[in-house]
Amino acid sequence: MKKLAVFDFDSTLMDGETIDFLAAPLGLEEEVASITERAMAGEMDFFKSLVSRVALLEGLEKAKVDAICADLPMMPGALEVVAGLKKRGYVVVCFSGGFRNATAPAAKALDLDADFSNFLHDENGILTGRVGGEMMYSDAKGDMIVRMQKLLGISREDTLVVGDGANDLSMFAHADTRVAFCAKPVLKEAATHCVEEKDLTQILDIVDTL
Repeated sequence: MKKLAVFDFDSTLMDGETIDFLAAPLGLEEEVASITERAMAGEMDFFKSLVSRVALLEGLEKAKVDAICADLPMMPGALEVVAGLKKRGYVVVCFSGGFRNATAPAAKALDLDADFSNFLHDENGILTGRVGGEMMYSDAKGDMIVRMQKLLGISREDTLVVGDGANDLSMFAHADTRVAFCAKPVLKEAATHCVEEKDLTQILDIVDTL
C-alpha cells in the first residue's frame, strides 16, 4: 500500500524563504520578508501577499533568479527524510506557494516524486512582477492534496503533511498525520506533531510510531 507525504518548500524542505533570497539583490529583502512574515502568521491573505511581493521583483533578470534558486540551502535532514519516507512506501511531493525556479531543481536534488508551485512571469528574460499558477491561494494546497489522494487512491489516514505557515492549513485539513515544522502558532494548533528543531529526520521517528 502506497502512502503520501506532502511537504511545504520554503522554511520546510528549504532553509529560508525563496522570495526573500530573490529580493536581496534589489535591496528589498526586509520589505519582502515583512510581508512574508504576516502571510505565514495568517495575518494577511496569502494571494494578496504573494502578488504584492512578486510585484517588487519587477526588473530582476530571470538568469539571476535561476542562479539564486539553484543555490538555495536545503533544510538539515531534507535528503535523508525523503529517502527514508520512500523506503517506507511513501510517494513524496512538494507543494509550494513559491516558484518552480526553486522547487524544480530542489525536487531533482532531493529525488522528490513531484513538485507543485507557481511561475514567475518574464519578458525577454526580465521579471515583469507578475505571477501565475495553482498554488497562489490560501486553499490551494488543500485542493491539490485532495486531487492527489483521489488520483493515487490514498486515504487521509495514509497521508502525512509537513509545513510551517498559515498557507499549509488547507492541506492539514486532509491528513491524519500533520507535522508543524519550526512553525507559526496558527499551524501548531492544527498539528498532531510538532518539530521544534531544524532537523527533518525527526519526522522519520514520528512516522515509525504510527
